[in-house]
Amino acid sequence: MSGFNDFAIARALHVLAVLIWIGGVAFVTWVLLPACRALADGHAQLDLFERLEQRFAAIARWSVLLAGASGLWLVWRLDAWARFADPASWWWMHGMVAVWTAFALMLFVLEPFVLHRVFEARARRDPIGAMATIQRLHGILLGVSLVVLVGAVAGSHGGFVFA
Repeated sequence: MSGFNDFAIARALHVLAVLIWIGGVAFVTWVLLPACRALADGHAQLDLFERLEQRFAAIARWSVLLAGASGLWLVWRLDAWARFADPASWWWMHGMVAVWTAFALMLFVLEPFVLHRVFEARARRDPIGAMATIQRLHGILLGVSLVVLVGAVAGSHGGFVFA
């Protein structure tokens, strides 16, 4: 039996965190938002979305923190800092940092301090339009996340490295 393998544990935690985080975003985008938007009343759409999405927000915050911490550990452990000097070959490394940064800003800064008030004000005027905007933004974030996710998995196994 071999000893403690911090690299394997960090990689497993990283994959688990990304699975929960991006899987949750996919659920919200492809299941929750369409179900909410199927309701006739715009205010009912927003109410249902806020009640259910708020429960996922705490999970998303923890998974984003875990993904960031484990990702940083992996870069440090692999001494992979030089990859950031070659964005053409290691584009997915930059993509992971960019997606992580966007979600961290969204979950910890923009949503609680800015977006909640902005969407609340818009929702009072135009709940259907606010829900359409929320769904569109989730779709964009999910699309970019999935491209980077595929690139990261392939890149970490020898694919998508163009050097």
